[in-house]
Amino acid sequence: MTFDPIGPDWQRPAGYKKSAVVRRRRWPWIAGAGVATVLVIGLIAPDDTKQVTDRAAAVVAAPSGAATSSTTSSTPATTSSVEPSLAPLSSAAPVADSGAAQQALTLLATVAVKGRAPRTGYSRAQFGQAWSDDVTVDGGRNGCDTRNDILRRDLTGAVLKAGTRGCVVLSGTLADPYTGRDIAFTRGPGTSTAVQIDHVVALDDAWQKGAQQLSPDRRRDFANDPRNLQATDGPTNQRKGSGDAATWLPPNRAYRCTYVARQVEVKAAYSLWVTAAERDAITRVLRSCGATPPESDPTPSATRTQTPIPAVPRTTDAPPPPPPAPPDGGGVYYENCTAARAAGAAPIRVGEPGYRPKLDRNNDGVACE
Repeated sequence: MTFDPIGPDWQRPAGYKKSAVVRRRRWPWIAGAGVATVLVIGLIAPDDTKQVTDRAAAVVAAPSGAATSSTTSSTPATTSSVEPSLAPLSSAAPVADSGAAQQALTLLATVAVKGRAPRTGYSRAQFGQAWSDDVTVDGGRNGCDTRNDILRRDLTGAVLKAGTRGCVVLSGTLADPYTGRDIAFTRGPGTSTAVQIDHVVALDDAWQKGAQQLSPDRRRDFANDPRNLQATDGPTNQRKGSGDAATWLPPNRAYRCTYVARQVEVKAAYSLWVTAAERDAITRVLRSCGATPPESDPTPSATRTQTPIPAVPRTTDAPPPPPPAPPDGGGVYYENCTAARAAGAAPIRVGEPGYRPKLDRNNDGVACE
């Protein structure tokens, strides 16, 4: 007896082919197998589509308080609710009036004044891995390195790489406070150095003025503290080197008060000191912005009494010889350049305290270079 899957009452019409029935019964199984194959291939194949989308998509980060927009590209840029943008870092308050300058000058009075300590033992490694996120200052441990944190803070129209939680900056424009110029930034081996991150208080300078006494963790915080970091023109940053306020100030005079005020804030926060020449230079800049140095205490007047003061008898001794004339540098005198450097005054330019032609060996107007 032949089993008929259709039923015993069904009669095959003339010309019926059994193979057609079998094919109709097999198609659901064939379709199901095809779907399963596609799913397996999708799981094991590389996610090329996501990689291409990540390269094409970008998120435009607007300045604080402004609306955000997307860049135009063949693949629309999107934001992800799973990967929120990083919190913005606070910017340094500009010294825009005499009140702010006076606050900075008052804080400067709390900073110790000493000579430079020996530079022995200094290296960049003393301040931890460059741009470490493992710090306790603003922006620390947010999953983004410090350099990109500062670029996001200081650049406008910043285009951020998709898939990085709004961390990696691909391009943007810097309104450079050091030069007063707008500088275009594009991430890449040949272009990234156009915008560099300056340590407002240079690491080398800090090492010679108290940072040697800080713990490694505290030095790492210092090197990544947004208060001490500023995106600026690369060549200008290179020219600054490790100079302090006595040897280097931003070319943009309008920013100098804010610049030295930031140095005072950072040095006070990390218990660093300034040299006498550095203190005087900062004071001059802040005074140009309206700050007034505190007046020195007047000498107490003599107490008046009714007892007459006896007359001092005159003597016929010759008067003492007059003091020797001060050197070319005014009342400040350094025996040699070693003494000038130890006092933190080098280099010394013509007209500055302590300058003498004897110290200016190449007669270019700058001594103890």
